Order: sequence, then structure tokens, then C-alpha cells
Amino acid sequence: MNLQRLGERMGLRADDWRKLALIAPIFLLCEIAEVLNYNGLMTLFNQRLGGSFLPYVYMAEAVLLPIEAWGMGALAGRMSKPAFMRLQYAAITAIVLANAAALLFLRGTGIDVPFYYAILFITSNFAVRQQTMMLWGLAVDICPTQQAKRVMPVIVSAATLGGIFGGIVTQLVSPLGADVVYAAGPLLLLAISFHYRKAIAQFIVPLALSETAAAEADKDGARSSSMRYFRGTLRSPFLLGVLGIMTIMPALFFLAEYMFINTAHAHYPDEAEYGRMFGLVSTLLFVLAFLLQLVSGKLTARFGASGMLIGISALFAVFFAAAFALFDTPFEMAAAAGVYMLLNVLVYYSAEPSYQIFYKTLPLRERDGFRYAAQGMASFLGLVLGVGLQLLHGGFGWSFAAVALAGAGLAAALLGLAWGVRQLYVKALVHSVQTISSEERELAESLRELAGNARAMAAVRAMLDDPREEAREIALDVLGAVSDSRYAREIADRLGDESVRVRLAALRALDLSRANLETMAKAVPIFEDEDPDVRAEAVRKLAQMRHMPERAFHFLRSKLSDPSPEVVAEAVKALYLLKSEKSYAACYETVGRMLREGGEPAVPICRVVGELGLDRFAPQMLELLRDEHPSVRVAATRCLGELRRVEALPLMLDRLPTADQELYRTTVKALADMGEPAVEPLKRSLAEAQPKTWQAAVSALSGLLPDEEVRGWLAGLAAEKVTEQESAARYPAALEAAGHPDLAELAALRQAELHGSVMDAVWRVLERLTDERVAGSVRRAAESDDEEMQSSGLEVLAEGLGERRLSQRLAAVLQRERGFSGTLEDGQALELIAEAAGSKDDWWREIGREASLREEGRNGMTDANQMLGRLGKVVYLKKVPFFANLSLEELGLIAKAAEERTFADGELLLKRGERNDAMYVIVAGNVELKSVSAAGWEATLGVLGPGEVCGAASALEESPSTVTAQAFFGEASVLSLRRQEVTRLVRLYPEIGIGLLRASLSRIRILEEMMMRIDS
Repeated sequence: MNLQRLGERMGLRADDWRKLALIAPIFLLCEIAEVLNYNGLMTLFNQRLGGSFLPYVYMAEAVLLPIEAWGMGALAGRMSKPAFMRLQYAAITAIVLANAAALLFLRGTGIDVPFYYAILFITSNFAVRQQTMMLWGLAVDICPTQQAKRVMPVIVSAATLGGIFGGIVTQLVSPLGADVVYAAGPLLLLAISFHYRKAIAQFIVPLALSETAAAEADKDGARSSSMRYFRGTLRSPFLLGVLGIMTIMPALFFLAEYMFINTAHAHYPDEAEYGRMFGLVSTLLFVLAFLLQLVSGKLTARFGASGMLIGISALFAVFFAAAFALFDTPFEMAAAAGVYMLLNVLVYYSAEPSYQIFYKTLPLRERDGFRYAAQGMASFLGLVLGVGLQLLHGGFGWSFAAVALAGAGLAAALLGLAWGVRQLYVKALVHSVQTISSEERELAESLRELAGNARAMAAVRAMLDDPREEAREIALDVLGAVSDSRYAREIADRLGDESVRVRLAALRALDLSRANLETMAKAVPIFEDEDPDVRAEAVRKLAQMRHMPERAFHFLRSKLSDPSPEVVAEAVKALYLLKSEKSYAACYETVGRMLREGGEPAVPICRVVGELGLDRFAPQMLELLRDEHPSVRVAATRCLGELRRVEALPLMLDRLPTADQELYRTTVKALADMGEPAVEPLKRSLAEAQPKTWQAAVSALSGLLPDEEVRGWLAGLAAEKVTEQESAARYPAALEAAGHPDLAELAALRQAELHGSVMDAVWRVLERLTDERVAGSVRRAAESDDEEMQSSGLEVLAEGLGERRLSQRLAAVLQRERGFSGTLEDGQALELIAEAAGSKDDWWREIGREASLREEGRNGMTDANQMLGRLGKVVYLKKVPFFANLSLEELGLIAKAAEERTFADGELLLKRGERNDAMYVIVAGNVELKSVSAAGWEATLGVLGPGEVCGAASALEESPSTVTAQAFFGEASVLSLRRQEVTRLVRLYPEIGIGLLRASLSRIRILEEMMMRIDS
């Protein structure tokens, strides 16, 4: 099986492979280097200084740890993330290189300096700690959450394999001397440093550009309140117990390490033999770690993280008891090595991740503070306790058998502590869930591992009667996740809850796959619930009733005539999943009927056709692409993409120039969903494509083409488009020079739109070749108003992001001032206007032709009293305050929806007390607003002129008009926008809604003032 197929089985994507190609070698070689350094260090320390000095060295390290934490924290706070990571790597490499040079110098000169090996131990341990934090920090920072789920297993495997290889290399190199083993480590760090710096340049530097001042303030606040976390940990019995576990487990490992080192020294006095033995143990240790990775997920899922800690504690006691029994026997070396390896694997590969579960009981904003405070205290206390245990042998002369017995006793106490902490955890977790807030619902997930705990489940069941609907909803979520038939009756009882949210939660929790007739009887009323969302969820649950297909069919068929289209769509989907001839027939008949009727009710059916892959309805979907309802066109587009119907592609592309945001996004997604068959048609469309069509095609192709073609052909095409687009920057200046400022303003809008369109497509290509987060961060920086941030973003682009040629072309364009800053002669201006009139872009053509007609003495945009063209409508709409900030394309959409109407003098646009279904933008003439006060006085509120709006509030609210509006002193020409179009535009473009709100509030203030004057 090749790597590509293996990656597909693991769910890896193209961008995952790019990151793994860079990161996996770093983890592999750095782990080999770490094992070589550690093995060489331990051999040298034990053989040349003596394992009996280990407690004293650890004691010195315990004193230095707080200083190290403070110093590294201070550096991290004062330096940028990339600079700090480069400094870490340089410091680690420099330390091990200096130690390697010192060791080789001592070897070459024959000088013996025993105390140096204590320095070697402390400095090398510092390097190992920092390397571990640095590497895993790199992996976490580079990979967003969903990607981390895919690539982290591969990265962990690379590190584990590096440990295995490091052990093997140790065995092979040990005959040359432990100093040579140690010296091989920094050579590998130097060899992989290029990859490390490249990873920082490609991923960490761009991500660092997106740090905000708010995040910095949060960090400052966390630092200033750190003492509160220390005090809170010490005052809480639960958190104090967690701290105890985090302290005792590493301490017992330090004891096992001490026993192993000294026992090995007695059995392997020869340095080379000792080194080979240490290499073999390292190999076996990482093999065990690799095997544990294969089963740890299943074990955690079965026993829960808190249960894992109890099991680990029990194993600690068993291992130390076995060591006690085997010391002073021929098997003592095997016992010491076995306990050392097993504890190493359990502590660092299983126990440490399990600690994190306990901190889920804390509010989200406080977790990190308590977690880091506990880790800091546990590191120090664990080292001190470990030194104390080691001194039982080194200071008080206890035999290793006695020390192992003491370790078994402490492990037994650890087991009791872990059990007690689990009970406290249950209480803390239940309390947290009972006082849960909406942002902390993940705590409900933690309770699922405690399904066998009677106390926890009793608390959850009690929450079903809680007056707060959030608590009842969470309790139902937990009971549903537990999936225990004993709770079916209590869940079913909540189907009649007064809260819609709780009824929905009860339906989600209800398992109808094994439901009996009693449960079904309780569920029947819910299918007629007044809320359509509840009925839809009830229908979804019916699909589980495969053990009672006839009853399920009966209920579902009755819902095919439900008044809610969403419920009907869910009934069709559920019927299809019953997989019987009569259920299929009922589905096809209903789908066909609803598609023939069309309109808004067809939207959910289109979704179901796509989800189920009902290819037989593709012809109807093609017809719906021309439906008059925008939402239907969007739904049909999405469905045809899921059905991979490439014959729809030309029509999808043709309508893109006039598509709104929603239809555009859906079309791009549909083109990508069509897959490889869409590639060639998309490529052919690029030659004569309108700008928006070109943007959509490039965006889709960036996801469909293989890496090589994106990096080559597509990136080259995008680079050419960036250069070509710059020539259009002169059109607004030409129109201004020719004396057409209104057209120049529209041309500037169009230029900005086209620039944004090309830039969006270019960034999509760079996202494909790098990483979405990285490209997004660089884009925000490069387009920032902050000069320093912009400079950093442009520097990243200039260095090469994804594809060097495209990235550098983009940087060059962004560095230049947008727009044309030169001067144009009259002849040049007219040539450019003629060039615009012949452009492929319809807006340039329309603007250019209008300017040409004006130059010839004719007015293309006719008088206000005559019919307006699209461009004329746009010019007028641009004068309306709350349309002023829209783009040219957005104004064009409104102009397309606007109907021209003329009202004769005195004719009513609005009548007080009557509903109206449109708002009016006044183009020419005047409109008088009148109303009647509570006292019965009628008076004029004001007179509106061109560019002003009336009827917006009543049209949107579908409420009677509070004023009468009529043409005043002659006829009035208006642009009429129907309610359906206005509400859709407000949804797509919030700026319009804000403008309407401001205009309505202003009108209300005027109305209130006028009413007061009338009454007075």
C-alpha cells in the first residue's frame, strides 16, 4: 500500500501531507537526538560520577526549576513567538554542542573532572525539557483543532519511532564511547535545523501576525492573578487531591529511575556495555509507548480518564511490589529495568493527558490558570519528593528491596488518593453541570464517563425537574449519551415539557431503535406538536424504528402532508431510510409533487434530494436553477453540486456576474463538489470569463487540481491576472479627467470590486498551497492599516508564501498605492474610456458607453421622468444614504430588483392605517407625509425629495402605515422595492438594514415632534 492510499485511510488531506512532510522529520530526528543525549548523559553520569549522587543533583535542579520557569516566561512575554522559538532551538543546540565539545575535549586530553558531569546532567535536562515543550508547542500552534485530530497520531508516531531508532543507534555507537553517543545528538539537531526554521517561517511567523491587543491584555491579566490560582488550588480539597496525584506519580518514577540506574551500574561496570544496555532499554521503552498509543484511546473510552488514573495507580503498586519480591534475586536487573520502563510510559504517555479531565470542572476562563499553577507546583514538589525517596537508599542506607517496598506503600496511598479524588471529581462535576452556562456545555460530555456512578446519575436525573430549561436540556443530553434503556421512561416523560428546547432535547435523547409500544404511545402526541422544529426532529427519530417498519411507515406517510415543508422533507428522508418498495414509492411521489409546485416549499426538498443522491430528479433541479425565488435557485445549485451534475455548470457560471453573495458562495461550493469531471469545463471557462466567474472558477480549481498543477499552471494564471488587473486602475482617473465625476465614482467602486475579486482568488490559491489559518493571518497583516503589521505581512509574502512567484507578485501589488496617481491628457482619457467600453466586463462596458454617449452630446442615462437603465438606477441609489456604502455589484442587485413607478400629483403612495408591501426611493419630484394626532388634527409632517425613502418600516414589519404619503406639487418618480426583495437584501447586506433602521428612527423623531406641535 502506497503512502497516498494509507493517508486516505487515515483521513489525511493534501495540506496535511504538506505539514507532515515538514514536521514529521523534525520530530523524528529531534527525538533521536534527545534519546542519544539522554542515554549518553545517564551513562556518563552513572559511570563517571555515580548514581548515588543523583538525589543531590535532582535537589539542585528542584531549586533551579522556578528560576528556569520565571526566566523562560519572561523571555516569552518580551519576544514574539517566532523569535522565542528560534531562540529556544538555538539555546538547546548550543548547550548540547558545548557539552559535546567539552566531553570530546576531556576525552582527547585524558583530563578527569567528575563534578562536570553534574553540570552536564543539569544543563542537558534543561535542554530536554525545553525541546519537549518547543516541539509539542510547534505542533499545537501549527495545526488547528480539526487538523490536529488527523495529523497528531502521525506526529506522535514519528516521535515514538525516533525514540526506537535512538535506542538502536545508542546500541550501535556505544562501543565508541558514551561521549560519542552524546555528541551525535547535536549533529542531528543541526541537520534538521533548516526544516525547523522553515516551519517557523511558513507557519508560526504568519500566525504571530494575527495576535491582538486583547489577547495580550488577557495574558497580562492571567499573569497578574497567578497567586489567586495557587491559593485556590490549596484551598480546594478536590484540586489539592489532583495536585497530590500530579506530584506522587512523577516522584515514584524518579525513584524507579534511581533504582534502575544504580542497579544497572552494579551489573554493567563497563561503560560501553552500560551504554548498549541503556540503548536497548530505550528501544523497548519506546516500543511500549508505541503500543500504548494503539490502545490508549480505547482504554480511555472504556474506563474514562479518571478511571485510567486509578488503574495506573494500581499498576504502580503492583510494579513496586514485584520489584520488592525480585530484588536480591537473579532477576533484580530485569525488575529494575521493567519498573523504570513501565512507569516512564504510564506517567508521560497516559497519566499526564488524564490529569486534564479534572480541570473541565472549572469555568473555561479559569482552567488554564489553575492548570499551569498546578503543573508548576507539581514539578517542584514531585522532584523534591522523588529526591527524598532516593535518599532513603543514598542517605539512609536502605536496601533497594526496602526502597521498593516503600515505593509500593506510597503507590498504595496513591491508589487511595486517586479513588478519593474520583469521588470528589464526581461531586465537582455534578455541581459544575448543575450551575452550567451555555459556553461550558462540554462538561456534559465529561459526565458520560461516569454513567456507572449511581450518585452522578441520580444528580443528573434530579436535574430533569430543575426549573431552568438549560439544566433539563443538559440532563437529557447526558441521559441520551448514556443510552441506557432504564432511563427511557423518564426521557419520554419530558416529551410534553413546556419548553421547546427541552422537548427537542428529549427527542434527541430518545432511542426509538428499541422502543416498545409504551414508549411509542408517549411519543405519538409529539408528532403533532405545534412547533415545526419539534415535529421535524420527531420525524427524524422515526427513521430509527426499523424493528417496527409498518408502524414507522404509517406515521411517516401521515407527515407527508404536514403544513411545514421542513417536516415533509424530513419525512421523505426517513421514509427513504426504511428501504422498502412502498416507502421508496411514497418518497418519489412526494418529491416530484413538491418540485413541480416549486416556490419556497421546494427548498428543503432540494436539500434532501442532494443528501440522498436521488439522481432521478436532476432534470427538475436543472429547471429550478431558473426559478423566480432566489432561495430556490440557491437550493437547486447546492443539490446539483452534490449530485455531481456537470451539465449544470455552464448555467451556474453564466449567472455568476449578477449573483448575490449567497448564490455565489453556494455556486463555488457546488463546483467543488462536482469533483474531477468539473475540472476541464472550468479550465475552458477561464479564457472569456467575467471577473466574478473567473474568481469562482479559480477558487473551485484550487481545491480540485493536484498540488503540482496548482503550484504551476493555476498559480501562474493568477499571477498574470494580478498584473492585468492593474491596467484597469486608470479608468476612474480617465472618467474624472473627461468631466464625468459621477461615472468616475462608479468606476472607482468597480475597480475596488475587481481588485478584491482577484485578490480573493489569489489568496484561495495560496491557502491551498500553505494553510488556511496561515494565509488568513498574512492577508490580514498585509491589508492592515497598521504600518508595522502591514510591513510584516508584506515581508512574509516577499519571502515566498506557498508559491514564490505568485506570492511576490502579490506583495509588489500590495506595496504600490492603489489607484492611478498620474495625470492624463484629454486624448489619453478618451482612449481609456473607449477601451473600457470594449471590455469583457459588463460594468466597464456600460460605464464606458455612457461616457462615450455623453462625449457625443447624448445622455445615455435618460431624464428622471423617462425610463432608467440599470446604470441610471445605480446612480440614483448611490445618492440614498443607507445605500451609499454598498459596492457596485450590490447596487446593481438592488437596481435589478427595483421597479420604476410614477405617481400623478396627489396620488397616494401610502395610506395611513393600510398595509403596504413596498418601500419607495424617490428619484424625482416630491412626496408629502401627513398624519393625524390623537386629538384628531391632521397635519403635514414633512416633504421628502429625491434620494429619500418612505414606507420602509411598514413594508418590513408588514404593519399598517402610520402616515399618508402622496405626490406633491406634480408627479413623483420612484423606485419601488418589494418586501420580499428588501428582507432578502437586509439579510445578505446588513449595512442596508442598519441604514433603514437609522432612517426609521429619524422619521420617528420627526413624527413625535410634529405630533407635539399639532396637539399644542
